[in-house]
Parts: sequence; structure tokens; C-alpha cells
Amino acid sequence: MQKKMDVITTIGGKSPARPDACARGCVADFSIEPAAPFRLDLTAWVLRRRPDNIIDRWDGGTYRRVLVIDGQPVGMAISQAGPPERPIIHVSISGDMLNQGAKVLATSILTRMLGTDIDLGGFYRLAAQDRQLGALAHQFHGVRPVRFPTLFEALVNAITCQQLSLLVGIRLLDRLTESYGPLFIERNKTARAFPGPEDLAGLDSKSLQPLGFSRNKARAIIELASAIVEKRLDLCELENLDNETAAARLRQLYGVGRWTAEYVLLRGLGRLDVFPADDVGARNNLRRWLGLVRPLDHDGVNGAIAEWREYGGLIYFHLLLKRIMEAGFL
Repeated sequence: MQKKMDVITTIGGKSPARPDACARGCVADFSIEPAAPFRLDLTAWVLRRRPDNIIDRWDGGTYRRVLVIDGQPVGMAISQAGPPERPIIHVSISGDMLNQGAKVLATSILTRMLGTDIDLGGFYRLAAQDRQLGALAHQFHGVRPVRFPTLFEALVNAITCQQLSLLVGIRLLDRLTESYGPLFIERNKTARAFPGPEDLAGLDSKSLQPLGFSRNKARAIIELASAIVEKRLDLCELENLDNETAAARLRQLYGVGRWTAEYVLLRGLGRLDVFPADDVGARNNLRRWLGLVRPLDHDGVNGAIAEWREYGGLIYFHLLLKRIMEAGFL
């Protein structure tokens, strides 16, 4: 679906070195028309996952996040106008040295993160023919399949959350961001972008241990960052691989097992047919939803969702939202 955007508006003086850019205090406002149905509140909570997430922020009306664009931290504020069936996303980006290219990059990143260009008609048609899936789809009508802004962030999230509760994992990611994420300041308020490979490459693994990272997780994250910065690893090559091949490539990385690979297939590569079946929390969410008594293993999960397999990842997101709602966060 084509995205409709209005003309970029900037406020601030222009830089002599870059006549198409303003030097400080730039603001760019534009709009995106996403594929319907779309609900920003539900989608923001799938990104946020827990209320103490300092990276993905939601105040009930506006989703905020700091991203690095052209090497500079940029603040983003996203809100929705119009109902789920006729949605408009209003975007405001602010930072130094913004230009038309920053708007284009921001739009591309948001399209990826919010799944604004994905046609979910097939999922809703399937749900309309299935009472159980239909009830779940109706409850969270308009949630979109989200992705992390980069494959690096998807991998760091997955490695961090291995064998931990989501609550603890989010706290570790917050600490990592507070310690190493690029700083953004606007109107005397500060926020940080998630650290990129260049922020973590070359660190001693001991530097992450005071934040709560195990030695192995610290090593996995730093080795990953260093390999990217030194151009020994190009994660973008995974985009064109099928699920099996991409998962096999991912598992060649230090600290990456089956669960991490499947999580990155979904949350990094946007493979909606992947339900991370080794995710204990997701298994329990699925078991409760299906009314099963016995715990599920990896094969059991795949068997349980076999008839909806094409949209296994989307069911994963819906069940995550269900759990968030049951916890009273949404």
C-alpha cells in the first residue's frame, strides 16, 4: 500500500555545510497512511511489552522513541488520527541536521517497526472462519506485526532475554541503553536511543556484567557488535534467505540457539509464519488460550498452531497483548 505523506516542515536555521538541513532544533512533521485496520495503542504495547521500558515509550496517546538517523539521535513522536479502518499516523521528528533524507529514513524505519505496509486481509479472513481465532483477532483488532528497527537490536534483545523473565530482560535492556545509548536532548529533557554496534564494539565483556549481564551474554553481544563494525558480518544478507537457511546462519553466531534464531526471524526479519516455540512465556500464553492442561514443548507448539501456521507470529503478538492486558498494563 502506498504511504501518503505531506510536505516536510522544518524549524531552525540552515547549516552552511548542508543547505538542505537546519543546524539545531529542527522539527519535521509528516503523515503516513497505514494499511487498515491499524491501532497505534495496541501496536505500541507490543513494542513496549512492559511499562518500565524506557526505549519504547507510550503515554496513552503518543508513542515516542529515539532513533539514530544519519549518525545522529533523532526524537520521534507518533500519534494516530482517525478510526482503525481509516487511520492516519502523524509523525514529528526532531533533532540536529535534519533534512529531507532524514524524513525518508524515518518513514522507512517506522514502516518496518509498525508494520504499516502489511496486508493482513488473509489473517482476518481466516479468523472469520474460526471461532477461537476469530475471538482473539476481534479482541485486538488493528494490532500490527511489529519489528525492531534493526536486526542488531533484535539479536541483542533476544540474547538479553534468554532464560529470563521478560520483566528482568527489559530491565537489562534499559540499563544497557542508559549506559551506552546515544543521548538525545530536547527542551531540557533527555532520552537515549538503543545502542548500535558502534556503541558496544570493542568493550570488555566485564563492562556489561555490573549491569546484570552474564559473562556469556556480554561476550555474545560485544562479539556481535564488533563483527558488524569490522565488517566481518552483514546481517542484511539474512533478509533474502528462507527461514531455515536464515535460522541456520543465525545459529552460527556465538550465543545464538534455536529460540534466539526463531525470535529474530519474527521480530527482526518479519517472518509472520514463525511462532518462537521455545519461548516459555509464549508457550504458556498459547496453552492458556487453547485451554490445554499439559505443558507444551517445541513440537507441541507447532502442532497446536498447525492450522494457523501461516500466521503463527501474528498469533504470538496477539497472545502477548492478551497477557499484557491481563496484567493490567493495557
